[in-house]
Amino acid sequence: MPIPRIVFLVFLFTFFFFLRLPRFESANHDYADALSKCIMFFEGQRSGFLPNDQRITWPANSGLSDGSQRSVDLTGGYYDAGDNVKFGFPMAFTTTMLAWSVIEFGDSMPATERRNALAAIRWGADYLLKTVSHPGRIFVQVGDPIVDHNCWERPEDMDTARTVYTVEAPNPASDVAGETAAAFAASSMAFRSSDPGYSETLLRNAVSVFQYADNYRGAYSDNADIRDGACPFYCDFDGYQDELLWGAAWLRRASKDDSYLNYIENNGKTLGAEDNINEFGWDNKHAGLNVLVSKEYLEGNMYSLQSYKVSADSFMCTLIPESSSSHIEYTPGGLIYKPGGSNLQHATSIAFLLLSYANYLAGTSQSVDCGNVSVGPSSLRRQAKRQIDYILGDNPLTISYMVGYSNHYPHKIHHRGSSLPAIKDHPEFIPCKGGSVYFNSSDPNPNVLVGAVVGGPGEDDSYDDDRVDFRKSEPTTYINAPLVGALAYFAANPDLS
Repeated sequence: MPIPRIVFLVFLFTFFFFLRLPRFESANHDYADALSKCIMFFEGQRSGFLPNDQRITWPANSGLSDGSQRSVDLTGGYYDAGDNVKFGFPMAFTTTMLAWSVIEFGDSMPATERRNALAAIRWGADYLLKTVSHPGRIFVQVGDPIVDHNCWERPEDMDTARTVYTVEAPNPASDVAGETAAAFAASSMAFRSSDPGYSETLLRNAVSVFQYADNYRGAYSDNADIRDGACPFYCDFDGYQDELLWGAAWLRRASKDDSYLNYIENNGKTLGAEDNINEFGWDNKHAGLNVLVSKEYLEGNMYSLQSYKVSADSFMCTLIPESSSSHIEYTPGGLIYKPGGSNLQHATSIAFLLLSYANYLAGTSQSVDCGNVSVGPSSLRRQAKRQIDYILGDNPLTISYMVGYSNHYPHKIHHRGSSLPAIKDHPEFIPCKGGSVYFNSSDPNPNVLVGAVVGGPGEDDSYDDDRVDFRKSEPTTYINAPLVGALAYFAANPDLS
C-alpha cells in the first residue's frame, strides 16, 4: 500500500527539522566537584587580609588602605568581577544569593562545602557591616572605576585612587540599603544554627539599614557625587522600589515580624510588585521577590499575598517552551539569553528560581497553570538542569564555562589577577600600564581562577576564548552566587525522574 503524499511530506519535514537541531553529547556531570569549585571562586575575589586557610593561593593581600580616605576601615569584601573596584550594590546581592543558596539547599550540601559557603557569606557580610557602621551613612563603593579600568594592574599593586563613595542622610540609597538589608537578613538565617550571636548582629543591622532605605527613598546613583562612580557600571537602571519590597520580604522571612508582612501587603501595588517584570539579578529583584514571598503564601495560605504567587506563576510560564505564554529567548543550543553581556548571570539566577519554586510547589503538592499546560515541580527542575548542564559543557561547543571544570574551559578570562603573574612568581611592582603586555598576550592566564564562570556565549552559542571581549570572558560574583544553590541541588539529586 503506497504511503499517502501528506504523510510522506510530514515525515520529510520532521526528518530534516531534527537534522537541523544542535547535536552535542550530554555528559554525566560531577555536580559535587562543580559545587566545590563554584564556592572556591569567591576566595579568588577576596580583597583585604587573606586568611591562612585560603585555598586559592596565588592572590596576596590587597586593598589594605581602603577607607583611609574617610578615616574608616573598609578593607575586605569582594572585587565584583575582573577589575579591582568594590561595588556595594552587586556585592550585597551576591551575599544575599549565597545566603539564599545555603538556606534553600544547604541541608543537601556536603558538610565541608556548607562550611565553605558560610565562609563566603561571612566574607561579604563582614564587609557590608563595615559599610553601615556609621549611623545615617552608607559607604556604597570603594575605587574609581574609570581610573581603575584604565589600568591592567594586580590588586596587590594598586596605586590608583581608592575613592570612597558615601551616601549620607537625608540623601537616598533605597536600592543599596534595601539590598544590604536583604543580605543581612538572609545571612542571619544562614548562620542561625552555627553562630547565633553573629546571626543576631546581622538581623539587627538589617532592621536599621532597611529603615534608612525606607525613610530616604530614591536611587543611590541619583546622587550627583555617586553617579560618576557608579554609572554606567552599576547604576540603578530599574528603580529602587523592588529593593524596598525585597528587603522587607527577607526581613519578614528572617524575623517573622508582622510589620514586614504588612509592608509587603500594603506597599506591593504602589511599589510595583504587580508590574510582573520577568527579571532577576543585581538590579532587578521582581522575579526573585515573587518567588520568595510565594513561599509564605503556599505554605501558610496567606491570601493577602496571592498577587505575588500569581506573578511568580506567570514568570514560570514564560520559561516553559510548551507554554502558550513562553517568551524567554533561548540560543539554538538551549541557553536562556538576554542581550547586554554577562549573559550567564541570567541563566544561573533563573535556574535558582526554578529550583526554589519547584521546592515550594512540591512541599505543598501544587503545580502551575500555564493555560494550555500544567507545569509541576519536575518540569521546572528539568528546565533548570538544562541551563546548568549547558554551563558545564552540554552545549554546541562542548566547553565548560566554569574555569577548572572538565578538560575544556576558558583559559584567557578577562580578570586582572588571573592574567598577571602572581606576586610570589613576580614580586616586582607592575604599574598601571605595565600590565598591558599581559592583557594583549595570546597566552593562557598564568593563574587559574578555579570555579570562575565567565559571561558566556553569544545568542548564536558562539564563544571565543578572548580576554579582550569582557562581555563574554569576564567572571562576576553574581553569576556564581545563585549557581552555588543550583549545584548543591543537583549534587544531591543528579538524576531527575
